[in-house]
Amino acid sequence: MNEDIAAREIAREQEFVDTVYRQLEESTRSAEQLAAEGRARGQLGHEGGLVERDAMVYQAARRMATLDAAHEGLVFGRLDMRPEVDVEPRYVGRIGLRDSNRDVLLIDWRAPAAAVFYQATPAEPHAVIRRRILRCSGETVVGVEDDLLDTEIETDLPVVGEGALMAQLSRARDRSMHSIVATIQAEQDRAIRAPNKGVVMISGGPGTGKTVVALHRAAFLLYADRRRYETGGVLVVGPSGVFMRYIERVLPSLGETAVALRSLGDVVDGLRATRRDDPRVAEVKGSAAMAEVLRRTARQAVPGGPREFRLFYRDDRIVLGPRELGHARRHLLSMGPRNRSTTRVASTLIDLMWRQVRSERARERTKEDFAEEVRTNDAFLEFAAAWWPSLDAATVLGWLRDTDLLARVADGVLDDEAVRLLTKSWGEDISVDDVPLVDELRYLLGDPPIVHDVEEDPLGLADSSLHELTTASDREYAGPRGWTPPTNRVEDDGFAHVLIDEAQDLTPMQWRMVGRRGRAATWTIVGDPAQSSWPVPEESERARAAALGDKQVHAFHLSTNYRNSAEIYEFAAAYAERVGLDADLPNAVRSTGVPPREVVDTDLEPATRRVLAELVASVDGTVGIVVPVARRAEVSGWLAGWPELADLSRGDDARVVVLTGLDTKGLEFDGIVVVEPREIEAESPSGRATLYVVYTRATQQMVTVAQQH
Repeated sequence: MNEDIAAREIAREQEFVDTVYRQLEESTRSAEQLAAEGRARGQLGHEGGLVERDAMVYQAARRMATLDAAHEGLVFGRLDMRPEVDVEPRYVGRIGLRDSNRDVLLIDWRAPAAAVFYQATPAEPHAVIRRRILRCSGETVVGVEDDLLDTEIETDLPVVGEGALMAQLSRARDRSMHSIVATIQAEQDRAIRAPNKGVVMISGGPGTGKTVVALHRAAFLLYADRRRYETGGVLVVGPSGVFMRYIERVLPSLGETAVALRSLGDVVDGLRATRRDDPRVAEVKGSAAMAEVLRRTARQAVPGGPREFRLFYRDDRIVLGPRELGHARRHLLSMGPRNRSTTRVASTLIDLMWRQVRSERARERTKEDFAEEVRTNDAFLEFAAAWWPSLDAATVLGWLRDTDLLARVADGVLDDEAVRLLTKSWGEDISVDDVPLVDELRYLLGDPPIVHDVEEDPLGLADSSLHELTTASDREYAGPRGWTPPTNRVEDDGFAHVLIDEAQDLTPMQWRMVGRRGRAATWTIVGDPAQSSWPVPEESERARAAALGDKQVHAFHLSTNYRNSAEIYEFAAAYAERVGLDADLPNAVRSTGVPPREVVDTDLEPATRRVLAELVASVDGTVGIVVPVARRAEVSGWLAGWPELADLSRGDDARVVVLTGLDTKGLEFDGIVVVEPREIEAESPSGRATLYVVYTRATQQMVTVAQQH
């Protein structure tokens, strides 16, 4: 009987969903006609026609992109209200649609009218009798799940399924995060719809939905104040490229495409880094002390540049030696960022040279005569351009490969061990931890001023490329692999909203980097201190406070673990308590009856192979193999040598993936195999927090594998 009721309800909902998709097709045709009309306006032959064309084509293209992005799972919710509120059901979807009579057919999930879909609970039903989730595959309704919220009213509405939230939690995970607009709970909804001012801080333990809530908040802000946030831009920053690929479908699935998704290695325009430094090196590069090291570096004389200039003027022998050039450098640096002083180089040097003019024959001429003659002297121009070239940040960072220069600028700031670690760290390719250093130098160096009169810039430096190499040392180090010239000027980095996920892991230097991009922005910051991989949280907190300034903070705490089974999270929580982590321990609401297993074997490879095969056979979704950094290549090689499993680990949609502990940040899998957990714990000062994160990644099953010694 229950199956008959469910089938009947699915058929009824299918009729409505079919109506919605027909309207979607009609809306798409209308947008295409608008685009065609706009292009026709461009044929009018006058400027007004071109303006109208651009506006119409832009609006049509944006609407078509929204309609296309919302096609999958367009309708997901239904509300049946008390009769005195509304006698017709209200349907909620990824976008809003009206029918041909302009009546509301589908309510956008971000609209105020849809808020009750997430806020209603049995304790506070908000006049909702029944809340229904529609599960769709393409345009086909494949199931419905109901919550009866108002149990006091007499109703003949059928209630189908085990409840919307638990049904969603039981679904298998794939390699991308799904939108959970259908199952957002009340505490999550309050964070999503928080005031669009200042900073929204979202905290909570593992599995509480912090990331997906933050992404839905970004979509909500774009809906609520589109002009502000679409014009200014929304920047979403995550811990790694793996994580960004995992979440990249969420916002488009909500109808939002005007968002910049960047990992910490991609935040700076023109840079892309994936390699991570050794944790000890990363601690040095990420420390607040590096800001002072870089400030000193940016003030150094160009390595390999000229150290003296001589000129005979009438009866005077004029010399610019180390003392005079040091004075000139300090004077130029006092005027602001180094590259902005390029137009003052010639006049500064000429002033110093004129002070050495003493002969009677030379004094017969004025200073203006002297300056004119020097400015046309090829030897002087060549010297000045080589002594004070326009510098790019990657080149200046490369100066620190010189151990003597590094020791000089780090004196009194870094200890000998830190200097030694830095000296050994510079690779051919740029690391994720180098990116904030390059960004810091960009702002310390500044851009050359833009000038329109050649007389203002006799050296030609202001109009030269930031990345034109002019000295011998520059040619020796033209920047690491991964560096390409930025397309924007450094003052044009501001966004209207900045969203930082896994914020507890940001180093002080990374906070300085993202802070520059959000000086006038609103912020959403997501994190859990117990999961932090940064060993000096107080230093990072100070850097975060400096990045946010005096912005008002709205704090939201999420308390329910929706990801892990109770059995898995009990194991993780026990580990956190055993090793002394001050962990936020949310309540896990779902049980599978399958506790984690701990396997110890004398031979690690076959044991891992056996466990992995069992896990792949017993769960439907993705399986992560989490390994110590030093074993990643080794275990990946094992996987390639297992024919029955190798195919499952290939391609973007692979079911099986090998990751390090840090790589798992923000991710979730149906099953997890943790190889040598004690090695993960021991590989960095924050290894215990990293292993705790690993233990909270699985939704269904987890097995640890260790070698018996």
